Parts: sequence; structure tokens; C-alpha cells
Amino acid sequence: MKPVRALDVSGGPVPDARRQVLLRAFGIVLLMLAAGADLLLAGGAGKPLWPQLVVLPIGLAAVLWPAAVRPAWLTTAVRTAVPAVLSGAMTVVAFLSGRELWYGPGEFAILLCLLLIAVRDCPMPWAAVCGVLVGAAVLALPYRAAAGHPYVTSVNPFQFLLPTGAVAGLGGYLRTLDHRRRVAVTETQRAERLAMAADLHDFVAHHVTGILVQTQLAQLLATSEPERLGGILKDVERAAVEALASMRRTVGLLREVHESAEAGTDDRRPRGDLAALPELVEGFRGPVGPETALRRDLSVPDDLPHEVQAAAYRVVQEALTNVRRHAADATEVTVGLTYDGGVLEVTVRDDGRGGTRLPQAARGGGFGLVGLTERVTALGGKLRTGPRSDRRGWEVMATLPAERGRRDRLGALGPTP
Repeated sequence: MKPVRALDVSGGPVPDARRQVLLRAFGIVLLMLAAGADLLLAGGAGKPLWPQLVVLPIGLAAVLWPAAVRPAWLTTAVRTAVPAVLSGAMTVVAFLSGRELWYGPGEFAILLCLLLIAVRDCPMPWAAVCGVLVGAAVLALPYRAAAGHPYVTSVNPFQFLLPTGAVAGLGGYLRTLDHRRRVAVTETQRAERLAMAADLHDFVAHHVTGILVQTQLAQLLATSEPERLGGILKDVERAAVEALASMRRTVGLLREVHESAEAGTDDRRPRGDLAALPELVEGFRGPVGPETALRRDLSVPDDLPHEVQAAAYRVVQEALTNVRRHAADATEVTVGLTYDGGVLEVTVRDDGRGGTRLPQAARGGGFGLVGLTERVTALGGKLRTGPRSDRRGWEVMATLPAERGRRDRLGALGPTP
């Protein structure tokens, strides 16, 4: 079965990875064939090959050099500007010397690729500078072919204006889409942090209220029943340790959150915990939904840290939502909880094949996994989404360190006397 509903944590559905590899390989083959055609055409016409041997290798390297092994100095501006300057220099040499220097479809295609990269990926204002350089190199190519032909009295540099403008416009459009996606991802992460802060507020307020009540009771019993003070003080200490430990783990996430963003986030508060999962799973199944089962291992304790339980609830909630949006043909959904070595593992599996009865507008923006990843990684956990090992559906798996939270609770106030 093909995984047709892959989700990227940067937001939204993405194409099948194999399709991306095939398209990239197809583009590389076309570019290499065009570059080879330049050499064959120049050689067949008896033209000097040294311009192609200078421009084509550098241009191909600039376009095809993998980002994973690209040196730090090879920035996008350098990649696009250097081949454009070399191509322009060849045109200037041909124009000044009066000798025709060949150019072909390979150089033209490489320059257009570099123009797209410059407009889309270069930081401002380098995008404008490099875009102008590459565009000028493309428009100047006719002068190179006209050099050495005394009967050519005029050159039309605008014959390549249409493809150049189209590629530059496409680059600008893709740059706008990239910017919108970055803004959406940032806002989603920010909203999730605010939701965690609101969740933390509810949790700490609960414990502080308990501390206040227990303290008032201790004052009343100080003179009448002093033997009961020990148990009350232990409860006060436990509540204070839990509140401080949760606050310590969450406060680091709020360094980029401004107070002005607090409005309008109440509807995003994750109020669930492990005890609320049966109701969530049962509600997802409904009268016409797929068969849904919650399998909670007996090893899963009930007293896990509050933020770990809230994250587990959010993982299940988001995974079930994605099943509804992207795999409405699923007939069986399994939610599993296991606990081993201080790590809570949450798994949601379905047997859907990616079919959906929902219209595109009802499938959401695809940024739910962005906020979910923000929450899981903040707790030191990992989130993985992808096809099941048996290729019979989809799987969302989150590992949440829970034992660490317990140690933090025990050590937040120092050793207990």
C-alpha cells in the first residue's frame, strides 16, 4: 500500500517521498542531458568548447550540490551569483573580441534554475541583487551568439524576456508561500506554548489552592490535634513539589511568548489526561465510526506528571483527528499505552488507505502536528509519524520520558527530612 497521506511537521500534507525522489532524479537527468547537448552542438558546429567547460560545471555544481554536504561559505547568494557572473563575462569577452562563443540549452536551463533559486531562497536584499545578475546574464545570451557575425546589425535581448519573467514570477510566488508557511508554523508553535502555559496555570492553581486549604486546616489543628499535623504537612510538601517541578519544565517554553497574545487561546487548552482517554476514544468511534479500541497496559501508572498526561492526551486527540480527515476509509483504530523504563509510549494505529470523504476545505490547515511536536519535544520526548511496519495503514507514535518528571518532583525542593 502506498503511504498517500504523509504529514510533515512543518505543516500540511506532503507528496510521497518516492515521488519526490523520482521527480528530482528526472529533473537532474534533463539538466545533465541539456548540458551534454551544449557540448555536442558546440563541437559539431566547430565552436570553441572552453566557454562550456567553464560555465557548465560550475553552474551544475551550483544547482545540484546537495545541501547536506554543502560548505558554509557556499551560500545561496554565492551559488547563484558566481555562475551568472561567469556567463556574463563570457558574453562580454565575445562582444569585445568580436568572436562568437557558443551557448546552448544547457546553459540557458541552468541560468533559469539559478534565477528561481535566487528569487526564492536568497535573503533580502540579496534576492534582488542575485536575481538581477542572473536575469541579465540570460538576457545577454543573444549578444554572445551575434558576435563574429558582421551581417548581424541588431540583437533582440528581449527574446528571452518571457521565460525569464515567468521563472522570476514563479520564484516570487514560491517565496511568498514559504513565508506564509513559516508564519503559520511559528504561530502554531506560539499558540501551543500559550496553551501549555494556560494548562500549567490550571495545574499549579489547583495545587496552590490545596496548599492553602491544608495550611488553614493545619492552623486549626495546631492546638487541638497536633498529632495530625505530620500527614497534613506531607500533603503540602507533595503538592508544592509537583507544582514547582511542572513550572520548571514549562517556563522555558515561554521565552518568546508575549503577554499581548494571551487573548483567544482558551479554546486550544488541552484539558485531558489519561483518565479522559476512554471517553475520547469512545466519542471518536460514535455510531458510524471505525472500530476503536484503547489498550492500556497495566504497567502504566496513574500518577504520571500532569504535563506528560496532557501531552499523551493531545497525541491521541490529534492522531484521531488526522484519521478522520485523511483516512475516512479506516475500519479499525487502535490506541495503545505502555510504560517501560520510565518512558510512556503512546501509539495510534489505523488501517486506512488514505481515502477521504471530506472536502479539501474541511481537512484543516495541517499544522496540528507542529504544535504537537512542540509539546512532545519540550518534555524531552520524540514524535514519529509514518506507515505501519506491515504497510496496512498509518501510525503515530510518541515517547514521553515520565520517570524524569518523577525525579524532578522529588528533587525540586531538595531532600525530604
